[in-house]
Formats: sequence, structure tokens, C-alpha cells
Amino acid sequence: MKIYQLSISLVLLFASINNIHSQEIHVSTHGNDGYAGTKTKPVATLDAAKKLVRQLISNHKIPKGGIKVILHEGTYDQENTFVLDEKDGGEPGKPIIWMAESGKKVYITGSKTIGADKFSAVKDKAILNRIEPEAREKIMQVDLKAAGVNNLGKHRQYGHSLPVIPATLELFCNEEPMTLARYPNKDMIKIGKVLDKGSVPRIGDKSNRGAIFNYTDARHAKWIGQKQIWFQGTFNYGFADDYIPVDFIDTVNKTVKLAKPHLYGVNTGRDFQTYEAINILEELDMPGEWYVDEATNMLYFWPPADMENSVIQVSILEEPIIALEGVKNIQLKGLTIEGGRGIGVYMERCNNTLIAGCTVRNVGTSGIFMGQGAKLIDENSSVDDYEGIAVSRQVGSFQNHIYKYNTWNRNAGENNKILSCDVYNTGSGGIALSGGDKKTLTPGNNVVENCKVHDFNRRNKFTWSGINVDGCGNKLLHNEVYNSDFHGIFVYGNEHLFEYNHVHDVTRNSDDTSPWYIGRNPSSRGNILRYNYFHDCGSASKMNMGIYCDDSSTDVFIFGNVFLRNQIMY
Repeated sequence: MKIYQLSISLVLLFASINNIHSQEIHVSTHGNDGYAGTKTKPVATLDAAKKLVRQLISNHKIPKGGIKVILHEGTYDQENTFVLDEKDGGEPGKPIIWMAESGKKVYITGSKTIGADKFSAVKDKAILNRIEPEAREKIMQVDLKAAGVNNLGKHRQYGHSLPVIPATLELFCNEEPMTLARYPNKDMIKIGKVLDKGSVPRIGDKSNRGAIFNYTDARHAKWIGQKQIWFQGTFNYGFADDYIPVDFIDTVNKTVKLAKPHLYGVNTGRDFQTYEAINILEELDMPGEWYVDEATNMLYFWPPADMENSVIQVSILEEPIIALEGVKNIQLKGLTIEGGRGIGVYMERCNNTLIAGCTVRNVGTSGIFMGQGAKLIDENSSVDDYEGIAVSRQVGSFQNHIYKYNTWNRNAGENNKILSCDVYNTGSGGIALSGGDKKTLTPGNNVVENCKVHDFNRRNKFTWSGINVDGCGNKLLHNEVYNSDFHGIFVYGNEHLFEYNHVHDVTRNSDDTSPWYIGRNPSSRGNILRYNYFHDCGSASKMNMGIYCDDSSTDVFIFGNVFLRNQIMY
């Protein structure tokens, strides 16, 4: 046994020396973690590559040009967060670079791929009878437990002023998110006469009473007896979204009772006071829709393309897919990070870190989240009596926390850059940029540049924008932000620079919103907004502003911006 251990040690030593000269460690889905990490003998996992990097860092000086960890083409599913911390960083001018093989596609995922051979046609007559006749022959099914998926997640309320939480299991087909069976397939349902607006937590009413209102669409009668129906919409103000469970539907009185209250209570009469009904098997009636029967673990799916040639994935990982914590001089290049239920890339206490040419998509909360989130101390608290603590690796009650503790330093780090990345199909905002200290006006010098951020509100809506920024002294340069019913850029903090950004097709179906927003904190000063292009934003029937300096805003320098075809109403 001792001889065997000695042999292994010698192999690792020679491998380390070899890598010093080559400055490369190779990873391949066809590799083996017992290999040396060379091009011809690659390791198989990111964790094995990390061990080799640490050996080089601890036993030798980092070679000139740094160390390149080259991921060969393929998919690397992560059952746990891939963490890089203080032990994994490089030196100035000698970075540790985690990169895709040149010209190849590399996917780091928090998901599980399910082969087409696992799916079959639906035979259960009881299930088929619940589905519209024209859809019955189109629906496929798969037993998730038999496919190795044991955690479906749990539907929970989320929305305006509520904690951002990981998604339940989500389904992706050919790199696109599929739609949990909903009604209607397009547009929204108007709220009818409100008989009881429910309790109003915003004014301290904690009786936890769900609203009762008349439904305006006869389709509700088809859902009688169904469990786990959820309504998502703007139930009072056009800036306050919510995802609320249904208690019961009464077809005699044509009413709905919600199981939980909305922050502001439920109201009707405005064209944005609407909702959609979600998670209903009977509404699985078009390509791309799906539904999971939690009692049987059976997933039902109408594939939008030929199954044999499709890649089907379900999200698994609720923690961030990648976490960069306390790292210095690390770079991520050319990677696709996707398929988790929570954050794509989490960053905390980073210095001189670069994320370049990466795609972050199809995640349940934020794409790239820089700095800590927050956790409620008392789950029954609301906006005005909020108390919380800062936490790592989750978004949580970020919005309430930063309003309550408006000099909160989120420990993002400094001198970091997110460059030329695509971030899209995220659940709760695209990029959350932070850094610097608002209290001392120490700049973070963190930058988001030349990124394309779109379709970033699949779950949380209003305050989760394409790019959120807070702290002090950070920059948004040359970015394109588009395709949202809500804000494009959401701002806290001081002395940020917004320059040459292109924002369009946002705030399309919300009220009291804008492409660029700051407000409700007079200490957020010294922000500069110049040479940006805003076009095709807003809606003629709703209150939207081009640049919105909301209540108590001060000292925003606005110069040289261009506005075109924005439907602005005050």
C-alpha cells in the first residue's frame, strides 16, 4: 500500500512539473480523474482540475502567463456548486484561466439530461381525459424518479417585496425554457369584481387573508378540484408582481379565493390588474408546455420539435452553479453556464476577476449575482418592519434589505469585469452588479461592458432588471438590454457611470416603471447617465418614464441621451 501511494505521489509530481512548462490543465468528459491533466491524459471533472491547479499554486510559482484550465467540448453537470476561493487565485499578470477549448461548445450545468428513449406516449385514460382532444396524441410522458430525478422542488409564493427563491424543477428543450402549463396561452385574465381584497401586509395587516374576487373567464370552471393552481400577475399596482396559490374556485358564485394575500391587497379596474393561471394539466394544450404530477413524479410534455433530435434537460441544482468567493486574478472564458434552479454565477469578495465571452442562461433566479443577498429574520415581517441578515450564495430579500440598510456593503469586491457576455432566459434579473462602499464613497471599479442581456423576468418581475447596480463607483458601458415588461436598468448607490448603453423593448406591460430607474433614497448621489440610446419602450395606456428619478432622487447627471419611439405617459 505504501509503495502504491508513493507511485501516485510521483505521478502527480511529474504531472505538476509538466504542467508548469505547458501552463495547461485539460478537462474532458472522456477523461479520468486519475490522469495527469495533460492534453492526451485529461481529467474528467472540474474538481479534479481544481486540485491540480492548487498543487501548482502551492508547490511552485505560477508560470509566466498564468495557468489555463482548458475544458474540452461537452457537458459538465454539477451536482453541487463548483466553488473557487482564496486557494484558487492567481497573481497580477499571472491569472488562472478557466476556458472553453477554442471553437468548441462547453456547458457547465445544474441540470440533468433525459434521453428521448425515456419518454413514451400517454396511455392512462384518466390523464388523457383531462387533456384537450387535439393535444392527447401529442403529449409524451417520463417517470422522473425512474430517470434519476428525486427532488421536484416546492412551489412557494414569490413576488414584489418577497424573497427571491430558487425555482422548482424547470424543463428545457434544445436550450430553450419550456412553459409550465398555463392559461391563457397569450395575454392575461382581467380581475373581476373584488369582494374582499384580502389582508394588506403593506399597511401592517398580518391576518394572512387571501382575496376573493369574481373571475371573468368561464375557463376557471374546468379547474375545479385541482390542487397547486397558482396565479401570477399584478394584482393591484402595475409595478408589483406576485405568484399566489389558489385556495378554491366557486363556480356557483363565479369567484376565486386566493390562499395568500398580496402585499397591497387585490384591486380591479385598471388594464394592468391581470393574472395568468399556472401549473394546470388541463391547460397543457400547445407545443412547449409541460406539467408534473407531484403524486406520481410523472412529467407530461408536448415537445416543440422531434424528440429523437432534441436535447431535454431538467434543472436540479438549487445552489449557484459556480461560486467565486474571495478569489483574485481568476478568469472564466467562453463557457456556457445554464440549467440551475438558482443563481448561475455567484461572486463575493472577488478582486481582478474577469468573466468574458460567457453565456449564462436558463437559470431560476439571477444570471450573474455579484455580492451577498439577504435573509429574513422573521418570515411574517413585511416592508416596513423588515429585519434581515446578509447571506452568501442566495438572492433572498435583497431588495428589502438594501432599502432598510441603505449603506449595506455587499462584499462584492473590486476591479472585476463582466465583458462581452450573453445573459438571458433568467428567472430574476440578468446581472446584479455591486462593489464599493456607499458609506465611505470608496469605488468598487466593477464593470459590466459589451454584454447582451434579455428575457430576464421569467419568474420575478418588477425590481429584477436586466442589470441591477448598487454600491459605489461602478460602470455599465456599451451593453444592450431588452425584451421585458418591466425595468431595463435598476439603480442604487453612488457615483456609477452609465455610458453608451442600448435599452429597448422594455416596460411594455407594467405601470410606474422605466427603462432606467433610481429612487427612494436621497443619499444615492453622483450618478452619471450619458450617451445612452432608449427606444421602443413603454405602453400608451400605462405610466412609464424614459429615465425615472423617483421619489427623493438627487444629483443625477443626465446628458446626451437619445430617445426614439418611447410611449411615455405621466
